[in-house]
Parts: sequence; structure tokens; C-alpha cells
Amino acid sequence: MASDEGTVRVDSWTWSVRLTKTRALAAAACRAGHVRVNGERVKPAHAVRLGDEVRVYQGGREWVVVVSGLVRKRVGAAAAAECYVDNSPPPPAHEDAASVGQRDRGAGRPTKRERRDVERLRNR
Repeated sequence: MASDEGTVRVDSWTWSVRLTKTRALAAAACRAGHVRVNGERVKPAHAVRLGDEVRVYQGGREWVVVVSGLVRKRVGAAAAAECYVDNSPPPPAHEDAASVGQRDRGAGRPTKRERRDVERLRNR
């Protein structure tokens, strides 16, 4: 499970421990600046070592993990969880999410004035 050299590419590691769905998405996240290692934006080929802090911004959520195991190939979920220490902040509560306005049943479509009022509230 551990590599011999002591380093692994960051895109390969984030895919291997199941932080991203595909390696291509992991590389794209690196190029977009959504992956940081020890506070610095990195390219997909950046080397990750034991003890490094990796931050991945994905799907409106931030994953903060400390590398505790190096893997090159994708592993099962149980083995992947052993390769990092998760220090991520908890996800926002369901109540904190923006609620979508509900119209009364049978009220019909909103008028132009109502639609503008709703847009004004959303954009603030």
C-alpha cells in the first residue's frame, strides 16, 4: 500500500483516497487552484509526502486532510480512510442552507412584480 520513494503526485493521491471521483477531475481541480498543499496552490504533478496538509475545495465544501499514508492506486473506502486524517470543518446544517420559496397550492404562476421582488431578495 505504501510507496517506496516517499512521494506521490497530488492528483493521483486525491483520486486514490477518494477525495475526487476521477483522476482527471483531480488534475482539473489542481489547475483551477482548488487544491492546496501546506497552504500553497499546486500543480497536478506536485509531490505529496507524509504529514502534508492537503486542502481540496469541491462541491461548495472544503476538505482539510493530513496525509498519513501514500497510495498510488485507487483503494477501497476503508483503506482510503486510513491514508489521511480528516480535519475538515463539519458540513453546514440543513437548516442553514438557503430555503426555496414555496407558493401556495393553486396560486398559479408568479406575476411580473412578484418575480422581480423575489429576484431583488435573492440578489440583495
